[in-house]
Amino acid sequence: MLEGKVALITGASRGLGRALALAYAREGAKLVLNSRSEGSLQPVVEEAEGAGAEALAVPADVASSADVQGLVEAAVGRFGKVDVLVNNAGLLGPRVKIEEYPEEEWRRVIDANLTAPFLLSKAVIPHMPEGGSIVNVVSGVSVEGRAEWGAYSVSKFGVEGLTQILAAELKDRGIRANAVDPGGMRTEMRAAAYPEEDPQTKITPEENTAVFLYLASDESKDVNGQRFKAQEFQR
Repeated sequence: MLEGKVALITGASRGLGRALALAYAREGAKLVLNSRSEGSLQPVVEEAEGAGAEALAVPADVASSADVQGLVEAAVGRFGKVDVLVNNAGLLGPRVKIEEYPEEEWRRVIDANLTAPFLLSKAVIPHMPEGGSIVNVVSGVSVEGRAEWGAYSVSKFGVEGLTQILAAELKDRGIRANAVDPGGMRTEMRAAAYPEEDPQTKITPEENTAVFLYLASDESKDVNGQRFKAQEFQR
């Protein structure tokens, strides 16, 4: 399904990012995997290579323009292009009311969740050929503001807007941009957000990759500016 495609995935060391890396690897993609630490990426690289994929680990802070430039240069230097960009990395931040929200944390979450996809998209687009795909991870709280979701919710609202702008700007170049709400999954971030919840009631990230595979493939070449709920996706 993804033979010949080069996919850059942020937040690839665990959770959904790791699941996507391995799903893409099994479908023949070449991988550029990013997180903040190389040590956390290495096991995923080894698993991807075990599935027959070429994989490059590039540790970087994707909220830093210099780091993002280095990440994209490494990807293009190794593989010559980026066909698929999955903006998956993100921070939850504190679950407190706006009047109690620490300014430093606000800026950190906005940078990680919104500035990073902007920087990555800007850096990748010149190296993305026709047929390219940008996939932005959003949330249930990116279309409905809820109490005590603060900067996380606001940043994801912004990613919804960024997706629509990219879709409009890039359609004439044959590049598409879409958003995916993964829904509740058995991840560390979900556990932090809902500590009272039984994680066994949620699906695993590995069970939630179908729409991401679809959006990376040529099957979705005419799908642009759409928002998907991953757990409701059916071809």
